Amino acid sequence: MTSNNHGPLGTHSDYPRHYDPGLLFPIERALGRAELGLVETVPLPFHGVDLWNAYELSWLDRRGKPMVAIATLRVPASSPRLVESKSLKLYLNSFNQERLDDAASLQARLVEDLSRACGAAVTVELRGSDAFARQQLNELDGECIDSMELDIRDYGPPQPHHLRCGGGEVSQVLVSHLLKSNCPVTGQPDWASVQLSYSGAAIDRAGLLRYLVSFRDHAGFHEQCVERIFVDVQRQCAPRRLSVYARYTRRGGLDINPWRSSEPGLPANPRGARQ
Repeated sequence: MTSNNHGPLGTHSDYPRHYDPGLLFPIERALGRAELGLVETVPLPFHGVDLWNAYELSWLDRRGKPMVAIATLRVPASSPRLVESKSLKLYLNSFNQERLDDAASLQARLVEDLSRACGAAVTVELRGSDAFARQQLNELDGECIDSMELDIRDYGPPQPHHLRCGGGEVSQVLVSHLLKSNCPVTGQPDWASVQLSYSGAAIDRAGLLRYLVSFRDHAGFHEQCVERIFVDVQRQCAPRRLSVYARYTRRGGLDINPWRSSEPGLPANPRGARQ
């Protein structure tokens, strides 16, 4: 749980043959939040959740027949720790040869292990193969701002000075599919669609798009990028209400979808075309 050690991420790993909750590698959220000027002694300026979808989950029933499911994990943003993504993949794969009584037994283990690793209650929802046919693609609601013709030169680090606002109060939901950042350990690209919902002085759309594109060469975990967007918009434009929701593309059977909001609640879980 140190700033320069991210566990198995970026290293060769042998896939486990046996269930092992010790594979989970927690990372302190305070490490990324300190860069934003957020300190542990002051309440967070947002509510939120990290919503994970795990598409490669399998185990054995008591007679040895493989079972499969899609798992949705909800980790509260108030938890002191997040879990590094590759360690979660290895942990989930440690169930591949594990015999369990039923899906409820698996769910109980997931809840216990993940809650312990994150330091807060994590909820787990399992959807078995009988529900796969009902899975549909749905994009984030809102007006897409990607079609604007713009000259753009900033690709990192993020440039909050592009964020400008003015005029009377509006309530808008804006979406862009152009968010890209890089894994801070491996350097691999992370792609996302992002939704900005707010009430307040109108945010300049050209400036917003330039700001989002300025993450293109930025190194940061998914959760940290969304919190940076929320904090920058809040500081630059002071909306009365704000939420930021990023839906990242899948890697290693996992997609991570952080949501941060000035108001409590839970976001929907729409699976986008790139997920």
